[in-house]
Amino acid sequence: MAATRAGRWQVWIDRGGTFTDCIGRDPTTGALRVTKLLSDDDDAPLRGIRRLLGLAEDAAIPPCEVRMGTTLATNALLERKGAPTGLIISEGFADLLEIGDQSRPELFALDVARTPPLYAADAVAEVRARIGADGERLAELDLAEVDACLDRLRAAGARSLAIVLVHAYRDGGDESAIAARARARGFDHVTCSHEVVRELGLLGRGDTAVVDAYLTPVLSAYVRRLSAALPGSLLRIMQSSGDLTGARRFRGRDAILSGPAGGVVAVAAVAKAAGVDRAIGFDMGGTSTDVCRWAGDFERTYETRVAGVRVRTPMMAIHTVAAGGGSICAYDGHRFTVGPESAGADPGPLCYGRAGARDLALTDVNLLLGRLVGDRFPFALDEAAARAGAAAILEEVGDGRSVVDLAAGFFAVAIEHMAAAIRTISVARGHDVRNDALVVFGGAGGQHACPLARALGIHKLVFHPLAGVLSAYGMGVARVGWHGEADAGRRALEAGLLAALAPLFSEIIARGEALVREHEGLGADRLEAIRRVDLRYRGTETALTLTLSPGDDAEALRARFTAAHQREFGYARPEHAIEATTARVELVERRDDDALEADAEAASAEAEADASEGAPEPERLAAMWAEGELLADVPVYRREALLLRPGLRVDGPALILDATATIALDPGWTLEVRAGGILVADDRRPSALAAVRPRSGGAAAQVDPVLLEIFANRIMAIAEQMGVVLRRTALSTNIRERLDFSCAVFDAEGGLVANAPHIPVHLGAMSESVRGVMAAHPDPRPGEVFVTNDPAAGGSHLPDITVVAPVHDEGGALRYFVASRGHHADIGGIAPGSMPPDSTRLADEGIVLRALKIVDDGRLDRDGLLEVLRGGPHPARRPLENLADIEAQIAACRTGARLLGELEARMGGSAVVAYMGHLQDYAAATVERAIADLEDGVRTFADAMDDGTPVAVTVTVEGARMRVDFAGTGAAVGGNLNAPRAVTVAALLYVLRLLCGRAIPLNGGCLRPIDLRIPAGSLLDPPADRAVVAGNVETSQRVVDVLLGALGLAAASQGTMNNLTFGTDSFGYYETIGGGVGATATAAGASGIHSHMTNTRITDVEVLESRFPVRVRAFGLRGGSGGEGRHRGGDGLIRELEFLEPATVSIVAERRRRPPFGLRGGGPGALGVDTCNGEPLGGSATISVVAGDRVRIATPGGGGYGAPRPAGRDVRDAPGRSAG
Repeated sequence: MAATRAGRWQVWIDRGGTFTDCIGRDPTTGALRVTKLLSDDDDAPLRGIRRLLGLAEDAAIPPCEVRMGTTLATNALLERKGAPTGLIISEGFADLLEIGDQSRPELFALDVARTPPLYAADAVAEVRARIGADGERLAELDLAEVDACLDRLRAAGARSLAIVLVHAYRDGGDESAIAARARARGFDHVTCSHEVVRELGLLGRGDTAVVDAYLTPVLSAYVRRLSAALPGSLLRIMQSSGDLTGARRFRGRDAILSGPAGGVVAVAAVAKAAGVDRAIGFDMGGTSTDVCRWAGDFERTYETRVAGVRVRTPMMAIHTVAAGGGSICAYDGHRFTVGPESAGADPGPLCYGRAGARDLALTDVNLLLGRLVGDRFPFALDEAAARAGAAAILEEVGDGRSVVDLAAGFFAVAIEHMAAAIRTISVARGHDVRNDALVVFGGAGGQHACPLARALGIHKLVFHPLAGVLSAYGMGVARVGWHGEADAGRRALEAGLLAALAPLFSEIIARGEALVREHEGLGADRLEAIRRVDLRYRGTETALTLTLSPGDDAEALRARFTAAHQREFGYARPEHAIEATTARVELVERRDDDALEADAEAASAEAEADASEGAPEPERLAAMWAEGELLADVPVYRREALLLRPGLRVDGPALILDATATIALDPGWTLEVRAGGILVADDRRPSALAAVRPRSGGAAAQVDPVLLEIFANRIMAIAEQMGVVLRRTALSTNIRERLDFSCAVFDAEGGLVANAPHIPVHLGAMSESVRGVMAAHPDPRPGEVFVTNDPAAGGSHLPDITVVAPVHDEGGALRYFVASRGHHADIGGIAPGSMPPDSTRLADEGIVLRALKIVDDGRLDRDGLLEVLRGGPHPARRPLENLADIEAQIAACRTGARLLGELEARMGGSAVVAYMGHLQDYAAATVERAIADLEDGVRTFADAMDDGTPVAVTVTVEGARMRVDFAGTGAAVGGNLNAPRAVTVAALLYVLRLLCGRAIPLNGGCLRPIDLRIPAGSLLDPPADRAVVAGNVETSQRVVDVLLGALGLAAASQGTMNNLTFGTDSFGYYETIGGGVGATATAAGASGIHSHMTNTRITDVEVLESRFPVRVRAFGLRGGSGGEGRHRGGDGLIRELEFLEPATVSIVAERRRRPPFGLRGGGPGALGVDTCNGEPLGGSATISVVAGDRVRIATPGGGGYGAPRPAGRDVRDAPGRSAG
């Protein structure tokens, strides 16, 4: 800690939402005092300071050094209590921040709920000033227009202002000019986007500017009040980055993780004090668990979402999972679940004994297992109430297990959730945690630490004496710091790069030093500058941040980047060009770390002076469950008794109690008391089995609801981690930005076990692809990988390429398959982007890959694959890019195979196979239950494609079974609206998931209760040689609409993906555009968002313009396009592109002739309209454009539900602003 000013107390505060934790350091003795109080008003920190200093409640506080973290910003976001904020943005983008990236937050929510913007609908204004991606001036700033906008926003009630102009990261002059006029007109606070984020990306920068404008006035007012009550004190605030800043420099964008960041800083300090160089922080509280990782340097993220709001700023990398002491433990008829619902603090768990408590919670479970001891709890715990709650669940389960066995099952599920969170920040990023230490804090952490560590292979635990207030302790050990960045211009990593970046680094450093000098009083001699650079493979999106060292050159950076990429993603591309995207600088206060150790020793010196001889006697003996059995006569110690004997060792099992927590030390662990009151536990039996493992002999004989939940989570996590690798390593914009991909795990027969829910149109479809590979290669060998896009064998359309990998055990026996599917930018065909509107046969749409073996004995046949891609009548235009994306898909499959191997090693191969079957049984039973809730009977519905081809369905419900018959659907067409059978299966699986209304495994079992009938030769099961490119993206949407219409669940959504491609022989681009969502009986349809069978993101305006010869002129809501009704349909979108070079443009879209239908008296949504320079194009067109041509796409609205109210529209359903 920094030296205190003579005679001044240091006070470190973590003001949380429930409690305010305070630590005071006595300036005379160095001893630490601790107090905890409720955060029931804004003055809680002041009351805490007075309590530490022994002052009366109304006494003046003498000058102190105060360091504080606060959740004030997060709470203001959650409760929408920020400053009234206005937005000035570039012309054509008034709705951009409301639209976001057009993806819906919940894939399977029939009623789509969006996070509302932080500004009012009438507090947005557009200005014409604009610069291009290259910095060229396109339109001058009109000051009269600016003044009129500012006056209008002031009249609308805005007091804070965010200014967001396209490409302002290159030149912020226009934003600064507007800001000056805004301040002159009386705005309380103004945020310019280029001041908060100096990087490419309009959406992220704009969202961050609005967050900053919304929160900064609230934070500033609070800090001013606090400062006024602390005259003469030095007040510094913790930022999300883990650095302290002066009160005047504290900004809204930097405050989101102010409190939790202190915990990460503390984890690093505790790890150092315990002599470990790599640590996982594990903070388990009442409602959630936060985890983080430290390995000699802090791991930060530069973009995140908090309370549904996107923020781009340096933040500590903290992952949160909804598993805390209050997490509700339940049985759903098949599985044991823990969370995400919580009993909260009131009424809380059953054992709190409060009125209204109904649900068994994780705290109850720990009490029943003896891992929570009530001796020192603030109030008496009611074990009988917990036992009664468990008994009620036992009646539902009915398998004869005991209360302890039930509790042990829930405990194991909770451990799995927490282990998954830690894998997210470690294993999924290529880190081996087995040599990390687990730094445990939070009230419930010690109860779970030992089994959690064993689940992860971690052998060391660290418990700090201030673990109950560790985030506050982090404030004390943190340093003053500042972070800055600048766009590096995508310079190539080659000789001379660092020299070229040197002026950029100097500019950032000078900017930061000036700010720190002004606000903190620290000169440049007291600051250390840490330079970092973001590097990525050219053409990809994910960058790795490397810290520069003295003597670094291009070759050294290339080697480090390659090694980091190999570690994190499992492969590298040594021949691929690398580019620098962002230069970053961190300025940190220079300080002698020895002071930290001295303070820690001083804090415990008084206790050590009273040390007595001999090991302490336990307070008593108690029963505790551990490792599958209930242990009797476990010694119970008070922690303070152990602290009297540094060097003392205690063998598990044991229970250690302090004032705020219980440590449950399992058998095989030895706890050692270290200097400073730190407890370090080492696992003497690191090879011990996990706490829950299938009983020996016949794992398939009986389904264990505990293991069903654990396997469901683990196998789905494998598919999701495959997706993480694929997204971060792919070259294609479609995969890495639009997220047009899916990953899945299959059993040895090709049955789908888990499909990570990325894109609904891929759901279930890959099973047929896997079985197609199995038919072509019935005896796949270890080390082989196959590729397919054949629509006749499970493919959707040719750009969707599927990589399939068999997974064998060490003896060479086939165990599973893993697969990854991604939309490639081009796979050949008669039009760039492989989405030709006028294709009539499959060959027109590109290269067909029919179960092609591309990896043999672990080696990729690059030459052979390139030969195929370059062959045929219409070869792929950029085969090297296809190759790069296929390599990323292979890396994803290898990740899946490795994780399945690890799962077998932990749980046993026979159990993994058995529970893959049980998971499919569970999915089938869940769908049966949803069907049984419907009334028996026959339901029919029909609609038609724009060409008149009917899509008809008859749904017959009989008990728990459903027959879905598409008889009456038209014959396959000569165009490309034909949908392969797998596409209809995917649409049906999506609707079944909506029908279930809750999370279920998306696997082959979902279709068991369904009798699916699709007429051969129809639009939904066409002959093998027919064109299909629009069937996947357009006809699939119509299938969903008619199924939902037949079930009466929703009016039609926009019914199209509005596919737009443009390019030349040298480049290609593809995007889909959102629209209006159909209304339901319970809600209006969402506007400007993707619906049903897709959920791809739209490419950021600045990213698109910087990479392609195009300019985005408008992207906004199409006001009034949603259908009338008691609940209105959602509005569509308007997207207008100006082309800067000649190109070929293709549009494939529906609902240009037949509008989205309303339901139960609701009106239809508006038709979509496509034009070029004002001339209509229709829904299916290919045109050649020249520089200056503008293509405008107005997407359909959603249908309304119910007859409109006589009095007029429901105000909740008002249409969005018009984009012009």
